[in-house]
Amino acid sequence: MLKKVFVAPDPGHTRLRFAARAVLGIGLAVVVCGLAGHSLVGMVAGGLAALLALFTVTDATVRGQAVTTALLPVVGIPVLALAAGLHTHPVGRDFAFIAVVGAGVYARRWGARGHSLGVFGFMMFFVGQFLRVTPARLPELYAGLLLSLLAASAVRFGLWCYERRMPPAAVPAPPGGTGLARVTTRQAVQAAAGAGFALVIGQLVSGQRWYWAVGATWWVFVNTASRGETLVRGFRRVLGTLLGVALGVLVAMPVHGEPVASAVLVAVAVFGIFYTAAVSYTWMMLWVTLLAELLYGLFGVLGPALLALRVAETAVGVVGAALAVLFVLPVTTHRTTDASIQRALHCVRACTAEAAARLAGADADPAPRVAELEQLLGRVRLSVAPLTHPVNPLLWRKRRARRVLALLDDCAREVRGLVTVAADPVASHDARLA
Repeated sequence: MLKKVFVAPDPGHTRLRFAARAVLGIGLAVVVCGLAGHSLVGMVAGGLAALLALFTVTDATVRGQAVTTALLPVVGIPVLALAAGLHTHPVGRDFAFIAVVGAGVYARRWGARGHSLGVFGFMMFFVGQFLRVTPARLPELYAGLLLSLLAASAVRFGLWCYERRMPPAAVPAPPGGTGLARVTTRQAVQAAAGAGFALVIGQLVSGQRWYWAVGATWWVFVNTASRGETLVRGFRRVLGTLLGVALGVLVAMPVHGEPVASAVLVAVAVFGIFYTAAVSYTWMMLWVTLLAELLYGLFGVLGPALLALRVAETAVGVVGAALAVLFVLPVTTHRTTDASIQRALHCVRACTAEAAARLAGADADPAPRVAELEQLLGRVRLSVAPLTHPVNPLLWRKRRARRVLALLDDCAREVRGLVTVAADPVASHDARLA
């Protein structure tokens, strides 16, 4: 696992820049909130808002990212107000939280923007529970949220804008169908059911930290499209949390809220989250867990009992997600994988056809198809991950999945070479290429 993170290729140092920019943007947001006179609660809320803006907004163009970032407070402020208004009404708060979970997952049907806004909305309700927000605190948190988004945007779109050169991210599963035939609709129902289970059992485990269980259920569903993907992600969530708790015992507990040391470690944890997110969900969860521990240390409540509770609530949330994907409108791994592979193969055919047309003298540009193919291959890798996972006992399916991945990678390599040659003013004149 260490090798996977630290030896994984990083073309153009994209992950390194992604992580370094996040530290800069979030650090600036926290500093701006501090200079504005906000309390520790306001600074933490602002920092989390900046983290979400830098992490979840993944539109294909810089302009699209700017629009989505501008829409974040349109979703976040009402949800935060809802969480604060229901602070003293547990039943209403619980039903509202489940509704926010379902709506957040359902929003994925509108692509990257819907996904980003859904995540931000959920996290604002979660932050309301984490920081125990009351209506009296709302003006400060509104101001902190807006200041932090402005600070993060100044870094992302001004000081350090490099998205035009970033490789495309893996696209979500196609939202085809209507009603319950649509994957995002089924997943919204699943997520709401899993969150309901996590909320009830989580409150039996702890009346104060129950929202951790709901958060675990939510994040297991993010960026998954099938039963197998969700189960594997749940396993990695628990493993990452256990490793993060172990690291917290060694790192977070000794500093226990000491401001300077905690600030340095928070920056390290943020860097770790952004640097490892693309290659290892387990490692990302390790850093997320350490970040949560450091924040609780700053609030003066970190201790062994809290760490044990973190593990227990995470397990409850993962079980809730697992039960939901197994028994509530299940979306099979085969269905999702087959659809992803078909889309990738159609893209290979289209890319080859456009390259051949260009060689024949037509005004065709296959380069955008190559970028699309990279996205689709990323989606295929996510889809088949449950089949290639070490815990999968079906060895014949594992071998077949790896063979399919190898063949698709061969296709992509050949297509990239063909497109490069087709674009060459000299080499493209060779009649044998067509």
